[in-house]
Amino acid sequence: MLVSNRKRYLSGHDWAINTLDYMMKSLTSSGNMSQIVLVLDGHLDEADLHGRVNRFLKRFPVLEGTVARDFKLTPYWKIPSSANRDVTLKVTRIDGGFSLDAVFSRLQENANSKFRDDKEHIAFHLFTNGTTQSALAMTFDHRLFDARGAEAFLNLLQQNRDNHDLSGDIRFTSSMALTQWKNKFLAGRSVNRRIIALSESTPKAFPFPEGRGRGFTYRLLAFTEQETSEIYARAYHEAGYLMESPFFLAAITRTIHGLFSATSNDGTSYVIPVSTDLRPGKEPLQEIFFNHISFLFFQISLADAADRNVLLTAFKRQMYDQVKSGFPKDLSEASLLTRIAPLPVLAKLLYLPMKGRMATFAFSHLGKSAYLSDEFMGRHISNFFHMPRVPVPPGIGFFSNYYNGRLNLTISYLDGLLTDEEISALETGIRLELGASPS
Repeated sequence: MLVSNRKRYLSGHDWAINTLDYMMKSLTSSGNMSQIVLVLDGHLDEADLHGRVNRFLKRFPVLEGTVARDFKLTPYWKIPSSANRDVTLKVTRIDGGFSLDAVFSRLQENANSKFRDDKEHIAFHLFTNGTTQSALAMTFDHRLFDARGAEAFLNLLQQNRDNHDLSGDIRFTSSMALTQWKNKFLAGRSVNRRIIALSESTPKAFPFPEGRGRGFTYRLLAFTEQETSEIYARAYHEAGYLMESPFFLAAITRTIHGLFSATSNDGTSYVIPVSTDLRPGKEPLQEIFFNHISFLFFQISLADAADRNVLLTAFKRQMYDQVKSGFPKDLSEASLLTRIAPLPVLAKLLYLPMKGRMATFAFSHLGKSAYLSDEFMGRHISNFFHMPRVPVPPGIGFFSNYYNGRLNLTISYLDGLLTDEEISALETGIRLELGASPS
Protein backbone atom coordinates (compact mmCIF):
# COMPACT_ATOMS: atom_id res chain seq x y z
CA MET A 1 0.00 0.00 0.00
CA LEU A 2 1.46 3.31 -1.11
CA VAL A 3 1.05 5.98 1.53
CA SER A 4 2.71 9.39 1.97
CA ASN A 5 2.35 11.52 5.08
CA ARG A 6 2.14 14.61 2.83
CA LYS A 7 -0.48 13.24 0.45
CA ARG A 8 -4.10 12.38 1.05
CA TYR A 9 -5.18 10.52 -2.08
CA LEU A 10 -8.74 11.53 -2.88
CA SER A 11 -11.51 8.97 -3.00
CA GLY A 12 -14.00 8.87 -5.85
CA HIS A 13 -16.51 10.74 -3.75
CA ASP A 14 -13.86 13.33 -2.84
CA TRP A 15 -13.30 13.84 -6.57
CA ALA A 16 -17.07 14.13 -7.12
CA ILE A 17 -17.20 16.82 -4.41
CA ASN A 18 -14.32 18.62 -6.13
CA THR A 19 -16.31 18.43 -9.38
CA LEU A 20 -19.37 19.95 -7.72
CA ASP A 21 -17.13 22.65 -6.25
CA TYR A 22 -15.83 23.43 -9.76
CA MET A 23 -19.38 23.55 -11.16
CA MET A 24 -20.68 25.76 -8.37
CA LYS A 25 -17.79 28.23 -8.70
CA SER A 26 -18.57 28.59 -12.40
CA LEU A 27 -22.35 28.90 -11.96
CA THR A 28 -22.92 30.54 -8.57
CA SER A 29 -21.33 33.06 -6.24
CA SER A 30 -19.00 30.57 -4.56
CA GLY A 31 -18.03 26.91 -4.26
CA ASN A 32 -19.28 23.79 -2.51
CA MET A 33 -19.31 25.20 1.02
CA SER A 34 -21.43 24.96 4.13
CA GLN A 35 -21.56 26.46 7.59
CA ILE A 36 -22.51 25.32 11.06
CA VAL A 37 -24.25 27.89 13.24
CA LEU A 38 -24.19 27.87 17.04
CA VAL A 39 -26.69 30.17 18.75
CA LEU A 40 -25.24 30.93 22.19
CA ASP A 41 -26.64 32.25 25.45
CA GLY A 42 -23.98 34.76 26.34
CA HIS A 43 -21.15 36.79 24.87
CA LEU A 44 -17.87 35.34 23.61
CA ASP A 45 -14.68 37.28 24.22
CA GLU A 46 -13.36 38.03 20.74
CA ALA A 47 -9.66 37.95 21.58
CA ASP A 48 -10.02 34.71 23.54
CA LEU A 49 -12.01 33.12 20.70
CA HIS A 50 -9.52 34.18 18.04
CA GLY A 51 -6.53 32.98 20.05
CA ARG A 52 -8.08 29.64 20.90
CA VAL A 53 -9.25 28.90 17.34
CA ASN A 54 -5.93 30.06 15.87
CA ARG A 55 -3.86 27.81 18.15
CA PHE A 56 -6.08 24.84 17.44
CA LEU A 57 -6.21 25.20 13.66
CA LYS A 58 -2.44 25.56 13.38
CA ARG A 59 -2.16 21.98 14.59
CA PHE A 60 -3.66 20.86 11.28
CA PRO A 61 -1.54 21.62 8.19
CA VAL A 62 -4.16 19.72 6.17
CA LEU A 63 -6.35 22.83 6.51
CA GLU A 64 -3.98 24.71 4.20
CA GLY A 65 -3.72 22.00 1.54
CA THR A 66 -4.43 22.15 -2.18
CA VAL A 67 -5.42 19.63 -4.87
CA ALA A 68 -2.68 18.18 -7.08
CA ARG A 69 -1.99 15.09 -9.23
CA ASP A 70 0.89 12.65 -8.91
CA PHE A 71 2.88 11.03 -11.73
CA LYS A 72 0.14 8.38 -12.13
CA LEU A 73 -2.44 11.18 -12.49
CA THR A 74 -4.12 10.20 -9.21
CA PRO A 75 -5.53 13.34 -7.54
CA TYR A 76 -4.44 14.01 -3.98
CA TRP A 77 -4.62 16.66 -1.29
CA LYS A 78 -1.15 18.16 -0.97
CA ILE A 79 -0.52 18.78 2.72
CA PRO A 80 2.08 21.41 3.69
CA SER A 81 4.64 20.61 6.38
CA SER A 82 3.13 23.18 8.76
CA ALA A 83 0.19 25.55 9.11
CA ASN A 84 1.27 29.17 9.27
CA ARG A 85 -1.73 31.36 8.44
CA ASP A 86 -4.00 33.06 10.93
CA VAL A 87 -7.63 32.00 10.89
CA THR A 88 -10.21 34.38 9.47
CA LEU A 89 -12.52 35.58 12.26
CA LYS A 90 -14.97 38.30 11.30
CA VAL A 91 -17.02 40.02 13.99
CA THR A 92 -20.38 41.66 13.31
CA ARG A 93 -21.98 43.75 16.04
CA ILE A 94 -25.75 43.68 16.31
CA ASP A 95 -27.31 46.86 17.68
CA GLY A 96 -30.26 46.52 20.02
CA GLY A 97 -31.94 43.24 20.88
CA PHE A 98 -30.34 40.03 19.64
CA SER A 99 -32.41 37.37 17.90
CA LEU A 100 -31.85 34.73 15.26
CA ASP A 101 -34.11 36.69 12.93
CA ALA A 102 -31.86 39.72 13.39
CA VAL A 103 -28.76 37.87 12.21
CA PHE A 104 -30.21 35.38 9.72
CA SER A 105 -29.84 37.59 6.65
CA ARG A 106 -26.21 38.17 7.63
CA LEU A 107 -25.73 34.45 8.11
CA GLN A 108 -26.98 34.04 4.54
CA GLU A 109 -24.43 36.55 3.28
CA ASN A 110 -21.73 34.72 5.18
CA ALA A 111 -22.76 31.36 3.70
CA ASN A 112 -22.30 32.82 0.20
CA SER A 113 -18.94 34.50 0.88
CA LYS A 114 -15.84 33.17 -0.84
CA PHE A 115 -12.75 31.98 0.98
CA ARG A 116 -9.86 34.42 0.59
CA ASP A 117 -7.89 32.00 -1.65
CA ASP A 118 -7.49 28.32 -2.56
CA LYS A 119 -5.54 27.56 0.61
CA GLU A 120 -8.30 28.65 2.97
CA HIS A 121 -10.87 25.99 3.79
CA ILE A 122 -12.33 27.10 7.11
CA ALA A 123 -13.35 30.46 8.56
CA PHE A 124 -15.34 31.80 11.50
CA HIS A 125 -17.84 34.63 11.92
CA LEU A 126 -19.10 35.94 15.26
CA PHE A 127 -22.37 37.87 15.53
CA THR A 128 -22.84 39.59 18.88
CA ASN A 129 -24.56 42.42 20.68
CA GLY A 130 -21.74 42.37 23.22
CA THR A 131 -23.84 41.30 26.19
CA THR A 132 -26.60 38.71 26.27
CA GLN A 133 -26.42 36.52 23.17
CA SER A 134 -24.27 35.68 20.17
CA ALA A 135 -24.06 33.37 17.19
CA LEU A 136 -20.92 31.69 15.92
CA ALA A 137 -20.75 30.41 12.32
CA MET A 138 -18.04 28.02 11.15
CA THR A 139 -17.82 28.04 7.34
CA PHE A 140 -16.11 25.01 5.85
CA ASP A 141 -15.06 23.69 2.46
CA HIS A 142 -16.91 20.49 1.57
CA ARG A 143 -13.81 19.29 -0.25
CA LEU A 144 -12.19 18.91 3.18
CA PHE A 145 -15.14 18.04 5.45
CA ASP A 146 -18.48 16.39 5.12
CA ALA A 147 -21.15 17.60 7.54
CA ARG A 148 -20.49 14.99 10.25
CA GLY A 149 -16.75 15.48 9.99
CA ALA A 150 -17.18 19.24 10.43
CA GLU A 151 -19.30 18.66 13.54
CA ALA A 152 -16.65 16.32 14.96
CA PHE A 153 -13.90 18.85 14.23
CA LEU A 154 -15.84 21.57 16.02
CA ASN A 155 -16.32 19.15 18.89
CA LEU A 156 -12.54 18.72 19.15
CA LEU A 157 -12.16 22.49 19.26
CA GLN A 158 -14.65 22.67 22.13
CA GLN A 159 -12.75 20.01 24.05
CA ASN A 160 -9.69 22.29 23.85
CA ARG A 161 -7.21 19.43 23.72
CA ASP A 162 -4.24 21.73 23.17
CA ASN A 163 -1.75 19.37 24.73
CA HIS A 164 -3.19 16.13 23.39
CA ASP A 165 -1.36 14.35 20.58
CA LEU A 166 -3.93 13.74 17.85
CA SER A 167 -1.57 12.00 15.45
CA GLY A 168 -2.85 8.55 16.40
CA ASP A 169 -6.51 9.56 16.55
CA ILE A 170 -7.05 11.16 13.13
CA ARG A 171 -6.14 9.68 9.77
CA PHE A 172 -4.68 12.29 7.42
CA THR A 173 -3.44 10.09 4.59
CA SER A 174 -4.70 7.27 2.37
CA SER A 175 -3.53 4.94 -0.38
CA MET A 176 -3.92 5.49 -4.13
CA ALA A 177 -6.55 2.71 -4.34
CA LEU A 178 -5.13 1.59 -7.69
CA THR A 179 -5.78 -2.13 -7.14
CA GLN A 180 -8.70 -4.58 -7.39
CA TRP A 181 -9.82 -3.20 -10.74
CA LYS A 182 -12.25 -6.06 -11.30
CA ASN A 183 -14.23 -5.05 -8.22
CA LYS A 184 -14.32 -1.44 -9.40
CA PHE A 185 -15.66 -2.38 -12.83
CA LEU A 186 -18.25 -4.74 -11.35
CA ALA A 187 -19.36 -1.94 -9.03
CA GLY A 188 -19.50 0.38 -12.05
CA ARG A 189 -21.81 -2.06 -13.83
CA SER A 190 -24.17 -2.04 -10.84
CA VAL A 191 -24.16 1.76 -10.73
CA ASN A 192 -24.79 2.01 -14.49
CA ARG A 193 -27.83 -0.22 -14.16
CA ARG A 194 -29.21 2.07 -11.49
CA ILE A 195 -28.57 5.20 -13.58
CA ILE A 196 -30.27 3.61 -16.61
CA ALA A 197 -33.30 2.76 -14.48
CA LEU A 198 -33.48 6.33 -13.17
CA SER A 199 -33.17 7.66 -16.73
CA GLU A 200 -36.30 5.87 -17.91
CA SER A 201 -38.36 8.84 -16.79
CA THR A 202 -37.64 12.57 -16.72
CA PRO A 203 -37.40 14.07 -13.23
CA LYS A 204 -39.38 17.15 -12.39
CA ALA A 205 -37.10 20.05 -11.52
CA PHE A 206 -37.40 23.73 -10.80
CA PRO A 207 -36.32 25.86 -13.77
CA PHE A 208 -33.09 27.75 -13.14
CA PRO A 209 -33.21 31.54 -13.10
CA GLU A 210 -31.15 33.29 -15.74
CA GLY A 211 -27.73 34.67 -14.94
CA ARG A 212 -24.62 33.38 -13.21
CA GLY A 213 -23.06 34.35 -9.90
CA ARG A 214 -26.21 33.91 -7.82
CA GLY A 215 -26.06 33.04 -4.15
CA PHE A 216 -28.31 30.86 -2.01
CA THR A 217 -31.23 31.80 0.20
CA TYR A 218 -32.19 29.87 3.32
CA ARG A 219 -35.29 29.15 5.33
CA LEU A 220 -34.85 27.53 8.75
CA LEU A 221 -37.56 25.41 10.33
CA ALA A 222 -36.41 25.32 13.97
CA PHE A 223 -38.63 23.06 16.06
CA THR A 224 -38.97 23.24 19.81
CA GLU A 225 -38.18 20.27 22.03
CA GLN A 226 -41.89 19.58 22.41
CA GLU A 227 -42.50 19.76 18.66
CA THR A 228 -39.47 17.57 18.02
CA SER A 229 -40.71 14.94 20.45
CA GLU A 230 -44.11 14.89 18.77
CA ILE A 231 -42.61 14.73 15.27
CA TYR A 232 -40.41 11.77 16.16
CA ALA A 233 -43.28 9.98 17.88
CA ARG A 234 -45.39 10.38 14.76
CA ALA A 235 -42.50 9.27 12.52
CA TYR A 236 -41.94 6.08 14.54
CA HIS A 237 -45.67 5.34 14.63
CA GLU A 238 -46.21 5.80 10.88
CA ALA A 239 -42.87 4.73 9.41
CA GLY A 240 -41.36 2.52 12.11
CA TYR A 241 -38.69 2.86 14.79
CA LEU A 242 -35.63 4.83 13.61
CA MET A 243 -37.36 5.45 10.27
CA GLU A 244 -37.51 9.23 10.63
CA SER A 245 -35.62 9.82 7.34
CA PRO A 246 -38.33 8.19 5.15
CA PHE A 247 -40.94 10.10 7.17
CA PHE A 248 -39.18 13.44 6.55
CA LEU A 249 -38.73 12.55 2.88
CA ALA A 250 -42.42 11.77 2.53
CA ALA A 251 -43.39 15.09 4.13
CA ILE A 252 -41.10 17.06 1.82
CA THR A 253 -42.09 15.14 -1.31
CA ARG A 254 -45.82 15.56 -0.70
CA THR A 255 -45.31 19.29 -0.20
CA ILE A 256 -43.11 19.61 -3.29
CA HIS A 257 -45.73 17.67 -5.26
CA GLY A 258 -48.40 20.14 -4.21
CA LEU A 259 -46.17 23.03 -5.26
CA PHE A 260 -45.54 21.48 -8.68
CA SER A 261 -49.23 20.73 -9.12
CA ALA A 262 -49.93 24.45 -8.88
CA THR A 263 -47.45 25.26 -11.67
CA SER A 264 -46.88 23.95 -15.18
CA ASN A 265 -43.76 21.82 -15.26
CA ASP A 266 -42.82 18.82 -17.35
CA GLY A 267 -41.38 15.66 -15.89
CA THR A 268 -42.81 12.30 -14.92
CA SER A 269 -41.14 11.46 -11.61
CA TYR A 270 -39.29 12.82 -8.61
CA VAL A 271 -35.63 11.82 -8.20
CA ILE A 272 -34.01 12.48 -4.84
CA PRO A 273 -30.36 11.81 -3.91
CA VAL A 274 -29.95 11.16 -0.18
CA SER A 275 -26.54 11.11 1.49
CA THR A 276 -25.56 8.21 3.73
CA ASP A 277 -22.55 7.94 6.05
CA LEU A 278 -20.05 5.15 5.27
CA ARG A 279 -18.02 5.46 8.47
CA PRO A 280 -17.84 2.07 10.16
CA GLY A 281 -18.25 3.33 13.73
CA LYS A 282 -20.49 5.75 15.56
CA GLU A 283 -17.62 8.04 16.59
CA PRO A 284 -16.08 9.65 13.48
CA LEU A 285 -12.87 10.92 15.15
CA GLN A 286 -10.44 9.00 12.93
CA GLU A 287 -12.24 10.02 9.74
CA ILE A 288 -12.90 13.69 10.46
CA PHE A 289 -11.31 15.01 7.29
CA PHE A 290 -12.54 14.53 3.73
CA ASN A 291 -15.74 12.83 2.58
CA HIS A 292 -17.01 9.53 3.92
CA ILE A 293 -20.46 9.57 2.42
CA SER A 294 -22.25 7.88 -0.42
CA PHE A 295 -25.75 8.24 -1.80
CA LEU A 296 -29.05 6.46 -2.15
CA PHE A 297 -31.22 7.48 -5.11
CA PHE A 298 -34.98 7.47 -4.67
CA GLN A 299 -37.43 7.71 -7.56
CA ILE A 300 -41.14 8.36 -7.04
CA SER A 301 -43.81 8.47 -9.72
CA LEU A 302 -46.21 11.40 -9.80
CA ALA A 303 -49.08 9.02 -9.14
CA ASP A 304 -47.52 7.93 -5.83
CA ALA A 305 -46.44 11.37 -4.63
CA ALA A 306 -49.77 12.47 -3.18
CA ASP A 307 -50.35 9.50 -0.86
CA ARG A 308 -48.37 9.53 2.40
CA ASN A 309 -48.67 5.78 3.06
CA VAL A 310 -47.67 4.89 -0.48
CA LEU A 311 -44.70 7.25 -0.24
CA LEU A 312 -43.53 5.80 3.08
CA THR A 313 -43.76 2.27 1.72
CA ALA A 314 -41.87 3.23 -1.45
CA PHE A 315 -39.09 5.07 0.38
CA LYS A 316 -38.60 2.26 2.89
CA ARG A 317 -38.58 -0.42 0.17
CA GLN A 318 -36.12 1.48 -2.03
CA MET A 319 -33.87 2.21 0.94
CA TYR A 320 -33.89 -1.45 1.97
CA ASP A 321 -33.23 -2.69 -1.58
CA GLN A 322 -30.28 -0.32 -2.15
CA VAL A 323 -28.67 -1.03 1.21
CA LYS A 324 -29.17 -4.78 0.82
CA SER A 325 -27.65 -4.77 -2.67
CA GLY A 326 -24.68 -2.72 -1.45
CA PHE A 327 -25.37 0.16 -3.82
CA PRO A 328 -23.80 2.90 -1.63
CA LYS A 329 -20.53 0.94 -1.45
CA ASP A 330 -20.70 0.11 -5.16
CA LEU A 331 -21.11 3.82 -5.92
CA SER A 332 -18.11 4.62 -3.72
CA GLU A 333 -16.01 1.92 -5.40
CA ALA A 334 -17.08 2.77 -8.96
CA SER A 335 -16.47 6.48 -8.48
CA LEU A 336 -12.76 5.75 -8.06
CA LEU A 337 -12.71 5.15 -11.82
CA THR A 338 -13.70 8.78 -12.47
CA ARG A 339 -10.61 10.31 -10.89
CA ILE A 340 -8.65 10.20 -14.16
CA ALA A 341 -11.07 12.75 -15.67
CA PRO A 342 -10.23 16.47 -15.30
CA LEU A 343 -12.86 18.47 -13.44
CA PRO A 344 -14.22 20.32 -16.52
CA VAL A 345 -14.69 17.00 -18.36
CA LEU A 346 -16.35 15.29 -15.41
CA ALA A 347 -18.62 18.30 -14.91
CA LYS A 348 -19.89 17.91 -18.50
CA LEU A 349 -20.35 14.15 -18.07
CA LEU A 350 -22.59 14.70 -15.05
CA TYR A 351 -25.06 16.53 -17.28
CA LEU A 352 -25.51 13.65 -19.74
CA PRO A 353 -27.88 11.36 -17.77
CA MET A 354 -31.45 12.69 -17.73
CA LYS A 355 -30.34 15.70 -19.84
CA GLY A 356 -28.87 17.54 -16.88
CA ARG A 357 -31.88 16.97 -14.62
CA MET A 358 -29.99 14.95 -12.08
CA ALA A 359 -32.51 15.41 -9.29
CA THR A 360 -35.64 17.21 -8.16
CA PHE A 361 -34.10 18.13 -4.82
CA ALA A 362 -31.36 16.92 -2.48
CA PHE A 363 -31.92 15.61 1.05
CA SER A 364 -29.72 14.80 4.02
CA HIS A 365 -30.56 13.85 7.58
CA LEU A 366 -27.62 13.89 9.99
CA GLY A 367 -29.45 12.45 12.94
CA LYS A 368 -27.62 12.59 16.25
CA SER A 369 -24.95 15.26 16.26
CA ALA A 370 -21.22 14.55 16.37
CA TYR A 371 -20.93 17.71 18.45
CA LEU A 372 -21.30 16.21 21.92
CA SER A 373 -21.33 19.21 24.27
CA ASP A 374 -24.27 21.46 25.12
CA GLU A 375 -21.95 24.49 25.36
CA PHE A 376 -19.14 26.25 23.55
CA MET A 377 -16.38 28.06 25.49
CA GLY A 378 -18.59 28.06 28.58
CA ARG A 379 -21.69 29.45 26.82
CA HIS A 380 -24.82 27.35 26.56
CA ILE A 381 -25.89 26.47 23.01
CA SER A 382 -29.58 27.17 22.48
CA ASN A 383 -29.55 25.90 18.90
CA PHE A 384 -27.17 24.23 16.44
CA PHE A 385 -27.90 23.90 12.71
CA HIS A 386 -26.38 23.72 9.23
CA MET A 387 -26.62 26.10 6.25
CA PRO A 388 -25.19 24.25 3.21
CA ARG A 389 -24.98 25.46 -0.35
CA VAL A 390 -26.62 23.02 -2.79
CA PRO A 391 -25.10 21.66 -5.99
CA VAL A 392 -26.59 23.13 -9.17
CA PRO A 393 -28.52 21.22 -10.44
CA PRO A 394 -30.85 20.72 -8.60
CA GLY A 395 -30.29 24.05 -6.82
CA ILE A 396 -32.55 23.18 -3.88
CA GLY A 397 -32.03 20.91 -0.89
CA PHE A 398 -33.43 20.02 2.52
CA PHE A 399 -31.04 19.30 5.39
CA SER A 400 -32.13 18.17 8.84
CA ASN A 401 -30.14 17.69 12.01
CA TYR A 402 -30.95 16.69 15.58
CA TYR A 403 -29.15 18.43 18.43
CA ASN A 404 -29.87 18.34 22.16
CA GLY A 405 -33.53 17.35 21.78
CA ARG A 406 -34.30 19.73 18.90
CA LEU A 407 -34.88 19.11 15.21
CA ASN A 408 -33.87 21.66 12.60
CA LEU A 409 -34.72 21.53 8.91
CA THR A 410 -32.89 23.95 6.63
CA ILE A 411 -34.18 24.70 3.14
CA SER A 412 -31.41 25.94 0.86
CA TYR A 413 -32.22 27.18 -2.64
CA LEU A 414 -30.63 29.20 -5.43
CA ASP A 415 -31.66 32.85 -5.49
CA GLY A 416 -34.63 33.25 -7.83
CA LEU A 417 -35.47 29.53 -7.96
CA LEU A 418 -38.54 30.06 -5.76
CA THR A 419 -40.72 33.07 -5.13
CA ASP A 420 -41.36 34.31 -1.60
CA GLU A 421 -44.88 32.90 -1.84
CA GLU A 422 -43.60 29.47 -2.95
CA ILE A 423 -40.99 29.17 -0.19
CA SER A 424 -43.56 30.24 2.42
CA ALA A 425 -46.01 27.64 1.06
CA LEU A 426 -43.22 25.06 1.18
CA GLU A 427 -42.41 25.83 4.82
CA THR A 428 -46.07 25.80 5.88
CA GLY A 429 -46.74 22.56 4.02
CA ILE A 430 -43.74 20.75 5.52
CA ARG A 431 -44.66 21.85 9.04
CA LEU A 432 -48.20 20.53 8.57
CA GLU A 433 -46.97 17.27 7.05
CA LEU A 434 -44.61 16.72 9.99
CA GLY A 435 -47.42 17.45 12.44
CA ALA A 436 -46.04 20.76 13.72
CA SER A 437 -47.89 24.04 14.01
CA PRO A 438 -47.39 26.66 11.26
CA SER A 439 -44.75 29.24 12.23
